[in-house]
Amino acid sequence: MEDIDIDPELADEIMSVCRTTVGDELRSVTYFSEDAVDQLYLRSDLEQTADLVGFAEHERMGFRSQSAYRNTQLGDYEATIRMFENGYLSRVIRGEHGVWVTTDDMSMERFEELTSALKQVLDDA
Repeated sequence: MEDIDIDPELADEIMSVCRTTVGDELRSVTYFSEDAVDQLYLRSDLEQTADLVGFAEHERMGFRSQSAYRNTQLGDYEATIRMFENGYLSRVIRGEHGVWVTTDDMSMERFEELTSALKQVLDDA
């Protein structure tokens, strides 16, 4: 796996959306594709020991599993939210790229706002 040479403007847009929507609860932001990953942000009070490759391998399953949810009564796939003991991971995939964001506790409405904003940025990329 390689690091992504992400367009700086896209990275700035992703970070702006995340900071605006999530605020102080933002823990980390990672941009990924099928074969690369780039951590755009990690809050300074967190250890830098996360296994990005392992996380990326797991989150990449979303590229393949989106088709399982097509044409269901649930509607179109929007995002995945995972709950952990110390926070949340929210993943948004659009086309051939995605972003996962880790946060402290926040309301479902803010997760929905984050999803909507990230979808727009990724669609425009």
